[in-house]
Amino acid sequence: MTQDTTVTVGGGAFALSLRLPPTGMPDIVACGGPPVTENPLADIERSSRVNGMDAAVPAAVLLPVGGLGFFGWPAIAGHRNGRDFLLELSGWRVDRAGSRTTLTARDPVARIALSIVLESFPSGVIAMASRLTNEGDAPYTLDRCASATFLAPAGEAEVISFTGMWGREFQTRRDRLGEGMWVRENRRGRTSHDRVPMIMIAGSGQRFALALGWSGNHLIVIDRIDDGRRLIHLGALFEPGEMILPPGARYDSPVAYAGPDSAAFHAFVRDSLIPWPGGRATPRPVTLNTWEGNYFDHRLDSLKAQATAAAALGIERFVLDDGWFGQRDDDTTSLGDWDVDPRKYPAGLGPLIDHVTGLGLQFGLWLEPEMVNPESRLYRSHPDWALRVDGYAPRPSRSQLVLDLTRPEVADHLFHKIDAILANHAVSSVKWDMNRDLTHVGGRDGTAQTTAQTRALYALIDRVRAAHPTVEIESCASGGGRIDCGVLARTHRVWTSDCTDALERLEIQRGASAFLPPEILGSHVSASPNHQTGRRHTLAFRALVAMAYHMGVELNPLTLTPAETAELAGWIAHHKRLRPLLHAPGAAFHLDPVDGRYAWGAAGADRIVLFVAQGPQMIAEQSLPLTLPPPVAGRGGRWRISAVHPSDPAFVRLSDGQRRLLSGAIAFNLATLDRSGLPLPMLRPESAILLELEPIVRDTANG
Repeated sequence: MTQDTTVTVGGGAFALSLRLPPTGMPDIVACGGPPVTENPLADIERSSRVNGMDAAVPAAVLLPVGGLGFFGWPAIAGHRNGRDFLLELSGWRVDRAGSRTTLTARDPVARIALSIVLESFPSGVIAMASRLTNEGDAPYTLDRCASATFLAPAGEAEVISFTGMWGREFQTRRDRLGEGMWVRENRRGRTSHDRVPMIMIAGSGQRFALALGWSGNHLIVIDRIDDGRRLIHLGALFEPGEMILPPGARYDSPVAYAGPDSAAFHAFVRDSLIPWPGGRATPRPVTLNTWEGNYFDHRLDSLKAQATAAAALGIERFVLDDGWFGQRDDDTTSLGDWDVDPRKYPAGLGPLIDHVTGLGLQFGLWLEPEMVNPESRLYRSHPDWALRVDGYAPRPSRSQLVLDLTRPEVADHLFHKIDAILANHAVSSVKWDMNRDLTHVGGRDGTAQTTAQTRALYALIDRVRAAHPTVEIESCASGGGRIDCGVLARTHRVWTSDCTDALERLEIQRGASAFLPPEILGSHVSASPNHQTGRRHTLAFRALVAMAYHMGVELNPLTLTPAETAELAGWIAHHKRLRPLLHAPGAAFHLDPVDGRYAWGAAGADRIVLFVAQGPQMIAEQSLPLTLPPPVAGRGGRWRISAVHPSDPAFVRLSDGQRRLLSGAIAFNLATLDRSGLPLPMLRPESAILLELEPIVRDTANG
């Protein structure tokens, strides 16, 4: 333990520099950009207006508190039965252990201790979390305790956030930051489709990204302080009276993360967050998921035939979705009855799993452990296991109630059911679903417990993973309703959206890619017409929109024509050939859409893969030349287009020069493509192409 007065966490492109005062919260000297190792000006107290405080008051500090001269949004607030509501910490101590730094101080009057834990990662991302301990002899009510505070400069700035709904997740929104506060609160009990805890700040020559690792109620607040700068707070959101700490108890916040850009978050999620079995990701297997191809109609002979057809297509994982347990013929019954349906599987799941694995495919299984149907054996036996508030009738959603995971008997029951399935079957992956928001989240003592429910979920997943460390888990919640850095610390893939419509997926996947690497975003080729929207799309468009991500198939392969079977097998082969580049560290890039045209891809030393898709019809008479981002164009050298897929793209019109460009007859200097761009032909609406670019190597021996 040391008594340092300056602390720096991180380095390179993104660092956080702090000064520890004798009393009060740590001052933020600099946030973002390279570290500030010495700044004598930071010790100069700034004077206030005549009606200000006589002494300097906190301004740009970590986790500011109220009542002591800071008049902005307090990041920590609480009391002990109406008393001890002030919090003036002193005696800051520093404990360093590797890449982790812990700051600790106490308020001897309020008898509260606070620790702030900071950690830096090789990706350039910084993590921060808070820990508040009640050292008094009476309970302490914690009304608010944010995880972290970061600082944004003064001046023009905007916040980029993500909203949406079921089937339209990760819709990008841009809000100009003004004089007041920007507040985003989520009370759905899960991460949500409409208020994702991930934002980007851009302005005054600085841009950085922030995310909260939490799957429950949360808040993000951007507060403009007196001098014009902005404090950004992230943390869990408590229900009234939810967080009461008995003497000696502590509250550990979720972890918040900040980094310079999307690339840093991709590297962090891939290399430091996801708990890959064996410590590293293996190639992401092309997946057939049975949901849209079968729904609840499980016929063993048909499923075996689908698996055989899938193997012939080049698919590598077969996931059996909802409908295999209880008497699950629709979504109104049997959740909670995690026993194989003997009507559909007289000999259990073994014959199907043996057939699938005998084909060389992995086998995956769908579960929704947190929920229970009132029409189920489990609910009839244990109606008290569902979350409820005494005196109020429960309100089902999707014919479901929510099991109280904080009760040990409930968690034990679910673990033993899941453990029995995984221990007795060759299951390589679990699709862990969660299909409703939380209401009536009351504990047995009548208090709100949304936070405890989220932590109990984490504990259950951790317990399953500890017992079955080689089984991968996919996070699904009505599609993309639970995608955050908290659940990703214990899962391996997310189901990006229940909407498999390729046109809708353009914006959904672009938004999700701002924080998440492509190989964990499930993206499937589904049937036409699409089951969610009714749109009809070519197989080429559907496949190209899915190919760069964790590619899969969401249809019954037995319904494909011979021509469709051959075409889909070809797209899967292209994906598997390009997968080492598409999913390589640091390779992926996305471009902002222009006039409905989306572009994304991956860049390596000897190949660039570029996807271009047109959503709605362009407004412009001519399409704007497509520029590549500076990190890609900066590789330099002379390049050419070596392949175009499909071979007959849906161009509106093609000039002779464009034809020569696409055929590879025209070379270009890559270094100019961040400015001049590729003059590609205009695509018809709802179509796409894949371009492969390769460098031209001069034969020095022959000049």
